[in-house]
Amino acid sequence: MPPANTYTEEELVALLKQQSRDGFNYLYQHYSAVLYGVIVRVINDEQTAQDVLQEVFVKIWNNISGFNAEKGRIYTWMINIARNAAIDKLRSKGEIMKSKIHTGEDVVYNVQKGLKTEQQTDTIGLREMVGALKPEYNAIVQLAYFKGYTLDEISKTLDIPLGTVKTRMRHAIQLLRENFSR
Repeated sequence: MPPANTYTEEELVALLKQQSRDGFNYLYQHYSAVLYGVIVRVINDEQTAQDVLQEVFVKIWNNISGFNAEKGRIYTWMINIARNAAIDKLRSKGEIMKSKIHTGEDVVYNVQKGLKTEQQTDTIGLREMVGALKPEYNAIVQLAYFKGYTLDEISKTLDIPLGTVKTRMRHAIQLLRENFSR
């Protein structure tokens, strides 16, 4: 069996923008487990999560021309598509998001222990970095990025003004960027 192709991020993006089947197959083989892990953390139903995963790959295929490497990595871009698609699916069903979001760390652990080490979504230590933030920033980032809450839902949950949530979120992201670039 011939060795599998490996691509740099730039090569992969170029292949995808050329609508290359090899590029898309590579993308699916190397990122589907991670994207599924993101989706299943938001959606409680495995069949629905699999449907959303398929929708996510269609969105990636159809919207790759809009990806801008200067704004971030393709991995981050795809994670955001997956997370937003999962949240949109919950809302489109008219379900209350909070009742469908897994809040226990054991659920995340169970999803991640089945993934290969390189497929785990927190291999860069993001949870540790978020945990080091001041409590008022940590709470907002935890709710938004790990539990799928909107800024409005965070405002209501924490009983603080929406403007304060936005300001703290912006500052927390700036702090995370500074810490990550070190």
